[in-house]
Amino acid sequence: MGACLGICSVLSCVSCLCGSAPCLLCGCCPSTKNSTITRLSFTLFLFLGTLVSIIMIIPGVEAELHKLPGFCEGGNLLLGAQGKVNCKSFLGHKSVYRMCFATAAFFFLFALMMICVRSSKDPRASIQNGFWFFKFLILIGITVGAFYIPDGSFTSVWFYFGVVGAFFFILIQLILLIDFAHSWSQIWLRNADEGNSKSWYAALLIFTFLFYAVSIAAVVLLYVYYTKPDSCTVNKALISLNLIFCVVVSVVSILPKVQNAQPHSGLLQASIITLYTIFITWSAMANVPDKYCNPTLLIRTEGNGTSSVPANGQLTQWWDAPSIVGLVIFILCTFFISIRSSDHAQVNKMMLTEESPAMLGGGNTDPEGGVHRAYDNEEDGVTYNYTFFHICLFLASLYIMMTLTNWYRPEENHQVLTSPWTAVWVKISSSWVGLLLYVWTLVAPIVLPDRDFS
Repeated sequence: MGACLGICSVLSCVSCLCGSAPCLLCGCCPSTKNSTITRLSFTLFLFLGTLVSIIMIIPGVEAELHKLPGFCEGGNLLLGAQGKVNCKSFLGHKSVYRMCFATAAFFFLFALMMICVRSSKDPRASIQNGFWFFKFLILIGITVGAFYIPDGSFTSVWFYFGVVGAFFFILIQLILLIDFAHSWSQIWLRNADEGNSKSWYAALLIFTFLFYAVSIAAVVLLYVYYTKPDSCTVNKALISLNLIFCVVVSVVSILPKVQNAQPHSGLLQASIITLYTIFITWSAMANVPDKYCNPTLLIRTEGNGTSSVPANGQLTQWWDAPSIVGLVIFILCTFFISIRSSDHAQVNKMMLTEESPAMLGGGNTDPEGGVHRAYDNEEDGVTYNYTFFHICLFLASLYIMMTLTNWYRPEENHQVLTSPWTAVWVKISSSWVGLLLYVWTLVAPIVLPDRDFS
């Protein structure tokens, strides 16, 4: 009898993996929206690819990859260096590019497949919300194929795809951060008004002061470590410009007209945006290809014995502080994309998230008398744009590829990985666009008074 029940349990799991919708959840889980389970499942696919990429770039693993058949075949034509780069020196770099190419291709394929899906009644919605075993097989197949792409100029070309994709994903992170900052301020101010308690105001003040204090300390450290009294003019200019822009944004957020149009606007949101802008600036400074003005560049090419050793004895590593912080922010933002449901109409429009009748009504949360299932909440309309969701994960794949490789690319005249100025300007320009987006959320109700910016 026990064996029969075990077989039935296995068959049930297989049917869930191969069926047209997510099935039973674990016994301790409550019933959950079908759309949420789907987004989390696709996000786990992305995190799995990220984990594999991290493992492959670990020096000990990277040193063993050349033993696998096909990795170093074809001489030294790896990464588009035309015989000037030793294959064994950059296997981790190659592996990350190919793994992230596979995940990006996977999500781009689904983005094309899910164009114009309006509700779960569309047959393609069954593919979106189910058949996870087959999706996993597709991802594995694309990954295996990616490692057989001829080297040639693949990495040189894919590097620029990664730069563009990472730029747009940074903007998505900024939109989510702006949404989070506004929501945080509104909730705490509402609690303060309803509870008639000054503790909420004190908490807002403490966090605002903390964020600004960390930002000021970070700016000081940027001047100390990434500038010199007699040189590093570009670094000084970029750090100073972003500092000035952050001050301007903070002033705009408390202007009387802005406060009248948006009573919940304040310094808390500005402090969060300021802190993130300073982080982007730090990340950009860490990519400046000048050893005299960028001490972290020395760590990456002449580091300690824990790094991987290229043919010329110089060293490379990816786990510097900006990359680690960027990885953490990537995980949080990607997870937030998979579960978010903003209260702000304009954010929903920017992120192409829809408030369907099922979403507004709550849907059927107990479809089978207490059985824990992922219930369908999209019969009357999807709660998020399927294609845009996959595009976000596609861009996230490119962003994590650039993060894990430090935005480095092989130098064609030397056997080292170098940081191009392209990475610096992409990050700096993304911080400027992000600041403009935040300023727009502040002044839009004033500029366009007839529109709903709730």
